[in-house]
Amino acid sequence: MPAIASDGEGPVPTLREKIGAMVVTGFRGQSIEPGSAVGGQLGAGHLSGVILFDRPGARNIASPSALATLTSELQGLAPHALIIATDQEGGAVARLGPGRGFPATTSAAQLGLIDDPAITYAAAAELAETLRSAGVNLNLAPVVDLNVNPGNPVIGAFGRSFSADPQVVIRHARAFIQAHHDRGVLCVLKHFPGHGSSTKDSHVGFVDVTDTWTETELEPYAALIAEDLVDVVMTAHVFNANLDATYPATLSRAIVSGLLRDHLGYDGVVMSDAMEMAAISQNYGFEAAVELAIDAGVDILLFTSEVRPDGTNLAGTVVDLVERRVASGAIPEERITESFVRIQRLRERL
Repeated sequence: MPAIASDGEGPVPTLREKIGAMVVTGFRGQSIEPGSAVGGQLGAGHLSGVILFDRPGARNIASPSALATLTSELQGLAPHALIIATDQEGGAVARLGPGRGFPATTSAAQLGLIDDPAITYAAAAELAETLRSAGVNLNLAPVVDLNVNPGNPVIGAFGRSFSADPQVVIRHARAFIQAHHDRGVLCVLKHFPGHGSSTKDSHVGFVDVTDTWTETELEPYAALIAEDLVDVVMTAHVFNANLDATYPATLSRAIVSGLLRDHLGYDGVVMSDAMEMAAISQNYGFEAAVELAIDAGVDILLFTSEVRPDGTNLAGTVVDLVERRVASGAIPEERITESFVRIQRLRERL
């Protein structure tokens, strides 16, 4: 049992609970099996939340009613408000789709072309209502990458960006976020500091935007942070030698703590893009990537599975690893507490 705070305000979280708050994972199936890895971690308070998918190997979404039952079951397992997230951008990236009984959606590219924030608000309101009804409280959207390269294989090619014009992106992202907030669903801006100019896909390998990225790609973040509309920022696994000559954004102190926090003044939760993506997993060892991301200032480490390739419990492995690093002095406990405080503020809004 956690110790009780001397001021009577409630239990003092253990170090393992604080580390567990920094982990969100995917899981297999449409229910939580007794004795499952994710169920055990949720029950122990060693997992901040889950991400839902509708794909082979991690098919969590069967129908609106089944998903509502699943999310209720998930919330009932956790001793705290649980982050339940999915990618419901609209268009090509919408995990809750018509094939499972959910409404059809409109892509960001279509909405940006129409360029009427009222229409974007209405489309986003329908997305948010779908999520709210299903028990999903965090939408990994909107994409605020600029459509600098329309042939971009991961952004432009799928119509995920509102526009190449930062002002168009700002006004439509604003409407998108407001529609979600009005329905009690939080949002994630992605992918910081900008993936729209890339010529490659960070899902499949190393991505270097040194020669294509410009500071204009920061404008949506700067504007929405200044308007206090940002719940979470997701990092991109892109390398930019002009910002950090050694590490990609997710693992870069210069980009996360320097550019995003110090320069743009953001003090909310920072979430990594999926840590299994090849841009990270093929170039950095698992342990090194986890430690570097935390050192960079990332608060929540996102994984798409609840188990590692060798079958071991992923969240448990991360908690054990970080606990050892804290004990050795490699990661200051204050750094873990800093993230925990931010995550707690986010949980209070769920």
